[in-house]
Amino acid sequence: MATAGRSSPPRRANRLIYERSPYLQQHAHNPVDWYPWGQEAFDKAKRENKLIFLSVGYSTCHWCHVMEEESFKNQEIGEIMSKNFVCIKVDREERPDVDKVYMTFVQATSGGGGWPMSVWLTPDLRPFVGGTYFPPEDSAHHVGFRTVLLRIAEQWRQNQEALLQSSQRILEALRSLSRVGTQDQQAAPPAQEVLTTCFQQLSGSYDEEYGGFSQCPKFPTPVNLNFLFTYWALHRTTPEGARALQMSLHTLKMMAHGGIHDHIGQGFHRYSTDRHWHVPHFEKMLYDQGQLAVVYSRAFQISGDEFFADVAADILLYASRDLGSPAGGFYSAEDADSYPTATSSEKREGAFCVWAAEEVRALLPDPVEGAAEGTTLGDVFMHHYGVKEDGNVSPRKDPHKELQGKNVLIAHSSPELTAAHFGLEPGQLSAVLQEGRRRLQAARAQRPRPHLDTKMLASWNGLMISGFAQAGAVLAKQEYVSRAAQAAGFVRRHLWEPGSGRLLRSCYRGEADVVEQSAAPIHGFLEDYVFVIQGLFDLYEASLDQSWLEWALQLQHTQDKLFWDPKGFAYFSSEAGDPSLLLRLKDDQDGAEPAANSVTVTNLLRAASYSGHMEWVEKAGQILAAFSERLQKIPLALPEMARATAVFHHTLKQVVICGDPQGEDTKEMLSCVHSTFIPNKVLILADGDGAGFLYRQLPFLSSLERKEGKATAYVCSNFTCSLPVTSPRALQELLCA
Repeated sequence: MATAGRSSPPRRANRLIYERSPYLQQHAHNPVDWYPWGQEAFDKAKRENKLIFLSVGYSTCHWCHVMEEESFKNQEIGEIMSKNFVCIKVDREERPDVDKVYMTFVQATSGGGGWPMSVWLTPDLRPFVGGTYFPPEDSAHHVGFRTVLLRIAEQWRQNQEALLQSSQRILEALRSLSRVGTQDQQAAPPAQEVLTTCFQQLSGSYDEEYGGFSQCPKFPTPVNLNFLFTYWALHRTTPEGARALQMSLHTLKMMAHGGIHDHIGQGFHRYSTDRHWHVPHFEKMLYDQGQLAVVYSRAFQISGDEFFADVAADILLYASRDLGSPAGGFYSAEDADSYPTATSSEKREGAFCVWAAEEVRALLPDPVEGAAEGTTLGDVFMHHYGVKEDGNVSPRKDPHKELQGKNVLIAHSSPELTAAHFGLEPGQLSAVLQEGRRRLQAARAQRPRPHLDTKMLASWNGLMISGFAQAGAVLAKQEYVSRAAQAAGFVRRHLWEPGSGRLLRSCYRGEADVVEQSAAPIHGFLEDYVFVIQGLFDLYEASLDQSWLEWALQLQHTQDKLFWDPKGFAYFSSEAGDPSLLLRLKDDQDGAEPAANSVTVTNLLRAASYSGHMEWVEKAGQILAAFSERLQKIPLALPEMARATAVFHHTLKQVVICGDPQGEDTKEMLSCVHSTFIPNKVLILADGDGAGFLYRQLPFLSSLERKEGKATAYVCSNFTCSLPVTSPRALQELLCA
């Protein structure tokens, strides 16, 4: 993809230069009179009776870059835009509320969606035409952006009243289409029906050979894998349970072997453009790393296979090293595009990550001891990772010819097969491949890095807190738990207002890595609360620091106050009171990130178990009732909520360990809990401090005591507890009963 050279002369900036969003700043030198989303733009549209052109994207979006290069940097197209429209740029990661309203429109009217999103609005913000990427000029198959702009401007001049009437009808249809809720005391749908249907739908879409749940493009979808783990846990002795586990573990192995996994720089790319997990879309998103760290940790917890533990560690190394802020939080993403060399004038997708065969040979010329004469490190490495002399990327997966002659590393054969092919011992092969990866990483460090989006979001930091906390607990890595606590402290310092109790959506890296806020801070959305609360619950279970639990429950109360729908039930995605938002929506799809209402069902059940506030259990049931029709018909759209349905109906187990947090016997009992996959449990440490937060919240803890001075475990449901046990083996039997 061509982008402006580094030697381009400075251009006059538009008003986006004053914004903090990296995405908006990328467009600050376009020859377009851009406005950020806000009253100044709305007033101009009404005052001049102009249509609004709304462009929504994000800073690491490849096709957003393409449309900018082709259209927004084009002087003539920029003049058409500025003359006929009030042009507004929105970073979808800063303003998911705006993005979701207009994406609902685009999906409903075009049958598809994506970014960049291009929508034309009346001066009162009602959409009437929309799409995604437009090429700049007409072709045999597509109408060009220039033509679309001119036609819409002409329609507004000639048929203004008709467009206004059409936009009103569209808005009314959208309101009806997007309504989620129940008007009566409908019950939550039955768990077994929802679980069975979701399992069958996933099983029917499963790729038996390569794993995953589509042909191409193929996405990681941690929500599907988490559902399958829970389904397995509840059906361990059945053929369906065995298949659920096989589907999830095979998918995770194929992803880790594939090119979607960065074998040199660690972490996972956004998605695969083919069914083999080979050629990825190269951007790396924080939310993927957080969720995948959890899923790979759970895969290790269930299977005991160190392969999954190694992948989880690999993800967390990448997130900490490349996305970690010195202040403790995590940046949002790395771009797909970068300059191939320091002197290049054009960026290319994947340039930072791909290899020519001659590069690999030059880096790995050493002979391999024990292999056939003449065999080099490069020979072994290239065989194992599928490197071909003329490149290993199909032209069909490289429409812009950016990857010609290049290789995306993919582990085509197992280490055992590669070792056998070269007559090497497995340990020797491991050392050869490790040395090859080390040298390639050192070489890659000399290349220009992709753009880093240094915006820090509460929601995605919440997902990463879960990633580090759960991996720390399962893999017994205290450094991961400490990193999760560091990130939680960052959110509390920089993305929370102690006075109002409200979260903020975003903050930004300033000069010298100082954390800065925008002039008008954006308050948190539902997903910010939900993912941070989930992260804090996970952090409590990993660290047993009750301060995180106390803060999580405070945030849950704030979430209830700001977002709960007392009429139709469930939570709205955004607060009330913003006149620029035409709709208050409730997400009804678990996608790249789980829907906030899906995760909050389990959050509410955990909150009730930690606090004794049973109204949260009632709220969880009301959310499931509000989404009942969708859960019963197409639970595949809501696998995380389907999973939560099972947790709701099976009642959370409160696993209480009475003991000294520093005692070895207590640590052994905690290790037993952390090593066992139990989808419907909360962990509580009763340390004997009667004045502590948990004892104040849960009076029944005072009745539980250590037996014979030993760390003692109780497994409780609805605050009624089992007989005490004092050995990890006996606790294991209780947990798996």
